[in-house]
Amino acid sequence: MSALQVADGQSDLPYIHGFSAAEQARLVRQARFSEAIVYRDIDFSGVGRLLEVGCGVGAQTEILLRRFPELNLTGIDFSQRQLAVARQRLQGSPFHERATLLHMDAEDLDFPPASFDAAFLCWILEHVHAPERVLAEVRRVLKPGARLYATEAMNATFFLAPYSANLQQYWLAFNDHQLSVGGDPFIGAKLGNLLQRLGFRQVETQVKTWHLDSREPHRRQLVLDYWTELLLSAADQLIEAGRVDAQLVENMTKELRMLRSNPELVFFYSFMQASALV
Repeated sequence: MSALQVADGQSDLPYIHGFSAAEQARLVRQARFSEAIVYRDIDFSGVGRLLEVGCGVGAQTEILLRRFPELNLTGIDFSQRQLAVARQRLQGSPFHERATLLHMDAEDLDFPPASFDAAFLCWILEHVHAPERVLAEVRRVLKPGARLYATEAMNATFFLAPYSANLQQYWLAFNDHQLSVGGDPFIGAKLGNLLQRLGFRQVETQVKTWHLDSREPHRRQLVLDYWTELLLSAADQLIEAGRVDAQLVENMTKELRMLRSNPELVFFYSFMQASALV
């Protein structure tokens, strides 16, 4: 099986958050929560055919179709379970006629060369075994002059103050586990090298940051709530893998509650966004 295949509900995709209904709902909330910062510098104006790699439950799909009304979007994913949710979500959407969702391996795209005018990847390369192969396939199916946007994690940047020992221990285990199953929680910092090596042109990267303190208490609270949900979404997998135990999860959860009520809380996290041309 390839890195993105799913069969009988089991997957060797290093997706640390799992595939539960709660996680599928979290992905939709995540997309909406981070929409402003993710899409701030993305422009698909004038694009006809867009390829979305790793469309999952369709959370980003909906945003793309809403923000760019000229798009005809083809989304691919190798999780039948996620695609079923995405199709159900889009069925009642006013944008559904402009979306086609396909079961496909991102490492072996079933499209002829030069099929698409642009490509979009968001929070997907951190979860695959061969990100360079995925990007090479994307480049193959893009037309000359087509633009790619890739948004990816850079988990070494995560920081909360006051320092919370259990939270930091859990976060290290989180990243170690993702690495051990073939993912890369630091792939964002490597996007420039990957795209350059594959022959993309005009490769640009930028750091996007959440840095929140007492100057924006309401927004800081929203970000902390979002990250609390993200952290806990991996708890069952980490316990099952022996990376953490239930006591550490409980202690971390207590620390997060204490941080939530601390007026001096500082939250910092950066991720990476790359753009490039074929």
